Amino acid sequence: MYVSHFPLTSALTELVVGDMLFFPPIFKSVLLGFFFWLLIHPLIRHKIYSGQVWHPTLLDLSLFFLCVSASLALLRLS
Repeated sequence: MYVSHFPLTSALTELVVGDMLFFPPIFKSVLLGFFFWLLIHPLIRHKIYSGQVWHPTLLDLSLFFLCVSASLALLRLS
């Protein structure tokens, strides 16, 4: 009869299964911020890439950072 060294209720199994299901708050805020960015970016894309902005990529990254920061603040409130 085969007996497993790591039964389903062992601490190692809890660690592995729990690690797959745990999403840290920063991951949640980046994911939510990405969706905010996806909503806002198409609305102002023509102004960003029209030549009026000195560095469009920097502005794009700044907008993403602001979206992630706002989503982290929203997650902290709830």
